[in-house]
Amino acid sequence: MKRQFLLYLFIILFLSITTTAVILYGKGYRLVPYQGKIGVLETGLLVATSRPNGAGVFINGHLTSATDSTINLSPGEYNVKIVKEGYFSWEKKIKIQKEVVSKAEALLFTTAPKLESITDSGVANPVLDPSGTQIAFTVASQSARKNGLYILDMSSKPILTLQSALTQIADDTIDTFSQSELSWSPDGKELLASVSGRLNTKTTYLLKKDFNQNPPDVTTTLGEVDALWKKQKEDKEQSRIAGLAPQLQNIILENFTLLSWSLDEAKILYQASRSASLPTIIDPPLIGTNPTTEERILKKGHIYIYDIKEDKNFKILDSIPNLQLTSYNLELPLTWFPDSKHLIFVNNRKINIMDYDGTNKTVIYAGPFIEGFVAPWPDGSRLAILTNLGNENITPNLYTIGLK
Repeated sequence: MKRQFLLYLFIILFLSITTTAVILYGKGYRLVPYQGKIGVLETGLLVATSRPNGAGVFINGHLTSATDSTINLSPGEYNVKIVKEGYFSWEKKIKIQKEVVSKAEALLFTTAPKLESITDSGVANPVLDPSGTQIAFTVASQSARKNGLYILDMSSKPILTLQSALTQIADDTIDTFSQSELSWSPDGKELLASVSGRLNTKTTYLLKKDFNQNPPDVTTTLGEVDALWKKQKEDKEQSRIAGLAPQLQNIILENFTLLSWSLDEAKILYQASRSASLPTIIDPPLIGTNPTTEERILKKGHIYIYDIKEDKNFKILDSIPNLQLTSYNLELPLTWFPDSKHLIFVNNRKINIMDYDGTNKTVIYAGPFIEGFVAPWPDGSRLAILTNLGNENITPNLYTIGLK
């Protein structure tokens, strides 16, 4: 009986020690030789990942590991660089704290993007729908039956060819839809097409996403349609804000001019409506969050991103020239990437993608394109642009820029 009791006690003791050792190891504690003895080193953990994986991880200029891996580091600030041949590198300063897991998550973009055409008939007035999955545009260089309105469904799978995702929804047999101005409904299920006529008159039609044989003329009721769509957008905005903590709701209403939400609705792109100090919402602050230095002193007119989950605020731009805040179809040079962790920034005739905290701004494309239109593919694999490839003698077409 005594032997069984001792064996049982030994097993319990062994399991306790092993469990404690595993927990301490998971928190970053390591046994290291020091002056002829074994000491305990308190470390933090850096989880380094990349897309695509298999990139080299440089810590303070030294190749230390490869993604995807976990690296033990003594507490302190480190310059972390992730490098893969054929891709732009990623770099960030990361603070390592003992017993804390920090992350280096790099989205790497190819240095040799592939340019591929979607259309070849000439495109005008492309408009991205609110869901970011459909592009409506006009074609005016074909016959009356082929001219008109088209939709590119970027979410359709599988896509055998890019052209197979195109659908014509109106032709020029009823009116010159190929010359119309387009706008999407807030739910992305309908389109308004305004066709200019003689004596500066306009006729506006309401179209579905299928082919429209006889689309309704809503010219006389356009005010009501506009008001309804505007209210739908405002109701959705208010619903998003109502789901937040009351203190954060007040801060947003008092200090933010909302520009757009990330697709996961965890981050807000906004313009500061006044100069103010952004109070701390999550106290004490969360550990293992984005290490980039934030800016909580707001300056009126500057552009910021607020991370709701981490209570972090990052300045992105001093301003956006000629920003119009009255339209519910707001066009911005800043667009959310589908992963909600990056932004597309169009500036000086270049297309950049950067981390949502403003770091790692990378020029993806510097060739000719029409600056008013750049749209990400829903799976993040490519961008859609409008370009004539620098040839002024041809009508621009839709092209994709491969990012992988």
